[in-house]
Amino acid sequence: MSDELPETPAPLDRARSFGSVARAYDRGRPGYPTEAVAWLMGGEAKVVLELGAGTGKLTRALVDQGHAVFATEPDEAMLALLRERVPEVSAKVATAEEIPANDRSVDVVVVAQAFHWFAHEVALAEIARVLKPGGHLALVWNSRDERIPWVRRMGEILGRQDLDTSSSEHLATSEHFGVVEEKTFKHWQEVNRETVLDLARSRSSFAMMDDAAREDNLARMRAFYDDYGRGMDGMQVPYVTRCFRAVVTDRDEPTTSDPDAPSQQGPVVSDGTDTDMLLIDFR
Repeated sequence: MSDELPETPAPLDRARSFGSVARAYDRGRPGYPTEAVAWLMGGEAKVVLELGAGTGKLTRALVDQGHAVFATEPDEAMLALLRERVPEVSAKVATAEEIPANDRSVDVVVVAQAFHWFAHEVALAEIARVLKPGGHLALVWNSRDERIPWVRRMGEILGRQDLDTSSSEHLATSEHFGVVEEKTFKHWQEVNRETVLDLARSRSSFAMMDDAAREDNLARMRAFYDDYGRGMDGMQVPYVTRCFRAVVTDRDEPTTSDPDAPSQQGPVVSDGTDTDMLLIDFR
């Protein structure tokens, strides 16, 4: 037997591992508070591009608040669930590093629970490219409130990757964006003996485990629930929703050496809010 330590999965491998646990993710992860969604958008109905949209946890809330939403997600399995949950949204497999949208075509770009997976320098430049003047980027994470002792114990089983919002610093130091605003909101997620297991299954770390490690992880979660849960009544897991937004910096109007050169082409989709047309390569 080799005494070498197993290799740590590369970030991209972990980021693309969610497809195998897509339905657990959809069942187990919490949604986002209505007031947090409104703050991320910053006002009236807008044309919104969601990157790393997953199974549509935030997408549904954006549509319900009246926004015209286009969703991208690099994982086919996750996107298939989004299309089931929010069929009225145009959705496409794509990454944040290669956004299928024309220059200055959206009011808001939003990222929920996924910004830490991006290649930030490339992605932020792409996001700035597709935002209209005055548009903004909004980031959001749901983090369990581990000030509470039993929630800290849950974190020892689940892992604490989703408590880390430090990748927002890439936005704070980006030349493409202005001052970052921050705001937090509190909410609760109701779970029971079954859905608490989906919380465990929905982790990228769980997807990368072997079968024995997965069974051990789920056994620990069941034991935790039996100690702290309330049977059929379930339990309420407290969350802090951490939100960030920043306006794209002013840019000169795009120029070309050839005045007769054709503009960037793409299918035309009306956002339904004004006479402007959104040029975005969604099919």
